[in-house]
Amino acid sequence: MSDEPDTGRPSEPEANPADDLGRRLAEGSGIHRTASGQVDVLKTVGGIRGLVEALLPGIVFLGVFMATRDLNPALVSSLAIAVVFTIVRLLRKSGLTQALTGLAGVVICALVARTTGNARDFYVPGFFTNGAYLVALAISVFVRWPLMGLVFGFIRGEGTDWRRDSARRAAYAVATWIIVGVFAARLLVQLPLYFADNVEALGAARIVMGIPLYAMGLWLSWLVSRPAAEPGS
Repeated sequence: MSDEPDTGRPSEPEANPADDLGRRLAEGSGIHRTASGQVDVLKTVGGIRGLVEALLPGIVFLGVFMATRDLNPALVSSLAIAVVFTIVRLLRKSGLTQALTGLAGVVICALVARTTGNARDFYVPGFFTNGAYLVALAISVFVRWPLMGLVFGFIRGEGTDWRRDSARRAAYAVATWIIVGVFAARLLVQLPLYFADNVEALGAARIVMGIPLYAMGLWLSWLVSRPAAEPGS
């Protein structure tokens, strides 16, 4: 017999690490839904303000570099824009984490480019970021825990129950492959431009294939993985 006293209360179920991970991923994803149950792509990327903050530093860098053919003013201009966005959010006490993350990204890109003295290297950190996400997402599918299922599952209130349904598992696998395709497309298009030293085309591709392509992939991923009874479907 057990030496532990009987408190008369049922034991609490052990926490499921997968549930905890899914909950954290869902909370950190910033993904929002509309009243009809569809993914709110614009709100997910931070609205118009978030879209501008994400795109403008890269646009300014590319525009200034094309106008001056000088790396330093292009880097300074891009950093200045990112700093202004951060200061504005700090003063308004709104979404500071997003602004700091954007600023850190611009700083890292600027440091790499300044170290090598080559404008094309402003885009090098993005290659590693895209590669890391691609690998992580692909592995999640191969181990039968597609990451988009963990994220969408908690946003939709499914938790990890979708894993008990083969059709739902397959749907979330497809959804995850769609996002893998976004990162793969970026690398397939942008790496050749980088090695060709075509800064103008590389910068333009980075802008177009950044948030706009991700938003489209996210919307499609949500669409193909929606449950049959989901509102608005």
